[in-house]
Amino acid sequence: MAPYKYRGALNIGFQLSITVGILIANVLNYFFAKIKGGWGWRLSLGGAMVPALIITVGSLVLPDTPNSMIERGQTEEARAKLKKIRGVDDVDEEFKDLVAASDASKLVHHPWTNLLQRKYRPHLTMAILIPFFQQLTGINVIMFYAPVLFNTIGFGDDASLMSAVITGIVNVGATLVSIYGVDKWGRRFLFLEGGVQMLICQAVVAACIGAKFGVSGNPGDLPKWYAITVVLFICIYVAGFAWSWGPLGWLVPSEIFPLEIRSAAQSVNVSVNMIFTFAVAQVFLSMLCHLKFGLFLFFAFFVVVMSIFVYYFLPETKGIPIEEMNQVWRSHWYWSRFVEEADYPNGGMEMSKGNHGPKNV
Repeated sequence: MAPYKYRGALNIGFQLSITVGILIANVLNYFFAKIKGGWGWRLSLGGAMVPALIITVGSLVLPDTPNSMIERGQTEEARAKLKKIRGVDDVDEEFKDLVAASDASKLVHHPWTNLLQRKYRPHLTMAILIPFFQQLTGINVIMFYAPVLFNTIGFGDDASLMSAVITGIVNVGATLVSIYGVDKWGRRFLFLEGGVQMLICQAVVAACIGAKFGVSGNPGDLPKWYAITVVLFICIYVAGFAWSWGPLGWLVPSEIFPLEIRSAAQSVNVSVNMIFTFAVAQVFLSMLCHLKFGLFLFFAFFVVVMSIFVYYFLPETKGIPIEEMNQVWRSHWYWSRFVEEADYPNGGMEMSKGNHGPKNV
């Protein structure tokens, strides 16, 4: 539904909602922990019903997209919806392209089988590796277990919870930076800059913790400057993730899949993300006990690998209409061997200059 010029910023609204939710949860946990009697955790756990109810009620009034209406044969309703979204009456060209794309997608009877075709090799690779690398940046270690982590480092209970609130605020602020810059600076720039920033911060935090804790886990008396340094670099790390791999890990896969495999490819993308979110959450505490400061070096290694992957294998998708995305793979130094001209005999699609709809080229 988003115009391609603003697709990145609008898509990252999804990530912004997540970061705002994390911040609210951290703030509530901070105050719930102060409740006398130690029963505040029940409010933290039960409070999850509130967003669940909002989602449930909201789903009842959520409007359909023109694509969805066309898929179900509601063509006139889809045309009216498209006019409302674009704010213009002349949507014939875009509407015809949507109908044509819908008709073409209906000819695809086995999207999961098609996903394994040679021409979709780059799409499948991105659907698997981007969410895989996103989770192995180590961000969920920080966001899930920030109070545990800070408490282990040597902060008090209140201080560790407040540190989690601080990282939550940084997370929201940096996501706003991404919304501002993703369609200006490009996806690759943010990916690579964020990777370098996270790598440096992980190395510094590992050095700080290693210097004080060693392998014994007994830090002795921790000076105030040490605590400030650790929190500062963790916040810089969170900022690097929040304007790069956080939102872009969802944005880039959502804009590179053609309609005929989009549902299957997005399912793979989300499944890989959730599987590794679960896996990292389950093994983190054990890894912290065994690796100690080496845990940050473990994730730093994957930050290096994923940055190299982006540099060599991820093309820039800024300002490119989704319908024309196949041109990106055909012109890439590596993926062009999988996506050939014969795979798209009718050419690509390009947004018209008026930005009201796509046109055939």
